[in-house]
Amino acid sequence: MNILFTCAGRRTYLLKYFRENMQPEDRIIATDMQLSAPALQVADAKYQVPAVYADDYIDVTLKICKEEHVDAVISLNDLELPILADNRQRFEEIGVNVLVSSSRVVDLTFDKYKSTQWLNSVGLKTPKTYLKLDDVRIAVDKKELHFPLFLKPRWGSGSIGQEIVCDMNELFVMYNLLHKKIKKTILARASVGDEYILIQEKLEGNEYGADVMNDLNGNYVEVSVKQKLAMRAGETDKAVTVDVPQIRKIGAVIGNALGHIGNLDVDIMQRANGDYCVLEMNPRFGGGFPFSYEAGVNLPLAIMKWLRGESVSPDILKTEYGRTFAKNDYLMEIK
Repeated sequence: MNILFTCAGRRTYLLKYFRENMQPEDRIIATDMQLSAPALQVADAKYQVPAVYADDYIDVTLKICKEEHVDAVISLNDLELPILADNRQRFEEIGVNVLVSSSRVVDLTFDKYKSTQWLNSVGLKTPKTYLKLDDVRIAVDKKELHFPLFLKPRWGSGSIGQEIVCDMNELFVMYNLLHKKIKKTILARASVGDEYILIQEKLEGNEYGADVMNDLNGNYVEVSVKQKLAMRAGETDKAVTVDVPQIRKIGAVIGNALGHIGNLDVDIMQRANGDYCVLEMNPRFGGGFPFSYEAGVNLPLAIMKWLRGESVSPDILKTEYGRTFAKNDYLMEIK
């Protein structure tokens, strides 16, 4: 079996996790805009490709799939997900399984305002969220909302454009500044219309990450929970796996109702009153997945088995609680 990882970037660990569960004849292919991307160095074959928004991006990727006899594609980039979802049929026509959720799921999770509305519709709590400055002013005047507030892109990726404001003057200045700044970033094409900045209540409390796992038909299977101990560059840097029944229940509700494919990276924070609020969802392997894998959650093996039509024992997706891990950097030679 040959698996292609697109936008491989720095996800070296994920390619290694899959390799640990592959047969000797299986191969890993990886692509990125830059041949210096660290993850390319651990692939059996590596390719430099155009930017995901380039007109020929899908054509180039399809050509690689044909040449390398690719069986499945796994994307590691938020911005690419809607593109692959919309072009799924072209890959399936040449026998390639695109392990990306449906266009509906990708749109719902990528648009963080839609995410909030959907989460509320299935009975889950989220931070109070607004799109308009006037609505925020009214809520503050009514004491329904209090500073500090949190600003982030409606269509976001990583930690780009995230800001904290402490009063109305800061809010006005930063809101308008972000409107200009985002249009100069990689988020520009994804940010449509005029309302592409979210204004949310800033929650204070313990933050958690959940890997909500579905099979390749969108059926809920399991959830792994870790408490975040430190963040770095928008990703979990230190964490401990924990057994929190309320969060596992949230994961089950999301997995069953959403019907995503594979892994869903979910950020959750606990309010001072004990409520758990879902911050956002990303239908892909996130930066917190290594903490689940190292604690026994072998989703790469499950995916390989599902692709082969084999049954998967629930035991391989169970988390060993109380395991603490921290990321560290190391140098990799680019060849």
